Amino acid sequence: MTNRKNPSDETCPVARTVDLVGDRWSLLIVRDAFDGMRRFSDFQRSLEVARNILSDRLRRLVEAGILATQPASDGSAYQEYVLTAKGESLFPIVLALRQWGERYLFARGERRSQMVEKRTGKPVPVMMPRASDGGVLSPDEAEVQKPR
Repeated sequence: MTNRKNPSDETCPVARTVDLVGDRWSLLIVRDAFDGMRRFSDFQRSLEVARNILSDRLRRLVEAGILATQPASDGSAYQEYVLTAKGESLFPIVLALRQWGERYLFARGERRSQMVEKRTGKPVPVMMPRASDGGVLSPDEAEVQKPR
């Protein structure tokens, strides 16, 4: 038995988000969907995850409206998983994780994938939270107001 809260009782948006997409497999499925993967077999090959785990995470992402299923584009009997608008709105989260990892988890010159703008081929600029005046917002300049 677990003492975890029911996600709908949680007042923290971070906790609700992590409950839905915070495990390794869900985030990597979303990452791969951004990279154009659509089929179960492609996700499995990329992630090297057990079929039952992949099936469960895909089901949860579809139920949450992050992915949708559609008939395969080649007319085969397979279905494809595509990001919905809700799923596409996770792009800043995936990008922020990528940029944090680039900064702290790779040695200088170490090989890694890189996010670039398709139009220019240039690296995507580092994301920074902005204050209402447009300046960079530091953690000590923001606070969480909890409901009473």
